[in-house]
Amino acid sequence: MAVYHEARCRLCRREGMKLYLKGQRCFTDKCAIERRAYAPGEHGKNRRVKETNYGVQLREKQKARRIYGLLERQFRLTFEKAAVTKGVTGEVLLQMLERRLDNVIYRLGFAPSRSAARQLVRHGHVSVNGKRVDIPSVQVHPGDEVGLREKSRNLTAVASSLESRKGQSVPEWLEFNASALSGRMLNIPSRQSVQVPINEQLIVELYSK
Repeated sequence: MAVYHEARCRLCRREGMKLYLKGQRCFTDKCAIERRAYAPGEHGKNRRVKETNYGVQLREKQKARRIYGLLERQFRLTFEKAAVTKGVTGEVLLQMLERRLDNVIYRLGFAPSRSAARQLVRHGHVSVNGKRVDIPSVQVHPGDEVGLREKSRNLTAVASSLESRKGQSVPEWLEFNASALSGRMLNIPSRQSVQVPINEQLIVELYSK
């Protein structure tokens, strides 16, 4: 599977906002947006782009892709599944993105970023309902219990992430058990509980052309 290997801070600068792709670094003065709040590239500082409807829709889609760490083909397939699922397409799309196993691991605090959460899953450190799962895109369902495998509970990276996010609550659609290092999905996340700066309707309009 193709993986993005370039500097992630460039992605935030391109979108002109913090996408929180590098964990705790994004909360410090080392954040690229704090130091260079303009588009990357040789002419980024002086670049003037005329906004069109298509351009606005494209930027919204790119922003969503980058927040959740999906490549174009992965994102398009997720949208196509959302489009044939009962409900409002834009909301269903966000729900499917939030219910990805890597995102749930991130939301529970086991990893400082979604890319780090994806690595935890890929390396076989995560279980769903007691069974080892190493596919980041697996959809978590209400009632599913997600946690770290027994041999992975003493990972330094996990302990560091949990410590740095101590005091922060998990989303209302998740339940976290600190003693067992596990979590449970209570229900499908509502649009109001998905705290991401995305206008999903613009993405629907883009793909509907």
